[in-house]
Amino acid sequence: MLGRSTEISDFLLLPPKTFTDNQSSTLPVAAFVNWFSLVEYGNIKAGDKVLVQGTGGVSIFAIQIASALGAEVIVTSSSDEKLEKAKELGASHFINYKKHPDWEKEVQKLTNGKGVEHIIEVVGGSSIAKSIEALAFQGHIYVIGFLEDMEANVNLFSLLSKQAKIQGINVGHHRAFEDFTKALNRISIDSVIDTVYSFDQAKEAYEHQAKGAFGKIVIDFNK
Repeated sequence: MLGRSTEISDFLLLPPKTFTDNQSSTLPVAAFVNWFSLVEYGNIKAGDKVLVQGTGGVSIFAIQIASALGAEVIVTSSSDEKLEKAKELGASHFINYKKHPDWEKEVQKLTNGKGVEHIIEVVGGSSIAKSIEALAFQGHIYVIGFLEDMEANVNLFSLLSKQAKIQGINVGHHRAFEDFTKALNRISIDSVIDTVYSFDQAKEAYEHQAKGAFGKIVIDFNK
């Protein structure tokens, strides 16, 4: 039960003015988790370098948000085709990790040995150790998910010498989301939606999601 001083409006947020309902539905997790990481925790600034792992729904928003905030974005993927699409979203450098399994070394080459200030970590497992190696001194690693493994072995010497900041992220709070939606009214970002399904096509939507998509899968209850 809500307290007497609490209004329903305290829990509601207006969507960005330029977003449709379908676009707005993609914001609360996939998009906001990146804003909360880079802005609230990382205090990202123009000119920072950001490494984004993969081209899934979270990673696509990471590319867009970091680029819109003036950062230089490096993207990893196993698909050259998806890396080309990432270029259209604002990414500057691209690493195919199938061709370069030691992608952390490629990151160091691209940054002249300085590393990146921010890493959107969505893989987990052995990727954590590689992320530390790709990091700049006192850089941030935002652990948003784990596709590979829930446990990770890391080189503690690298962790200590770089004074790495590893932050687990579990979305964010109300005020930050308000800031995010207001920012979306100013910066040029469009939600990337792969396919919109009707409610009757929910099974097909989840099957599509399981196979992989470039952008978000949306189920439109009004379609």
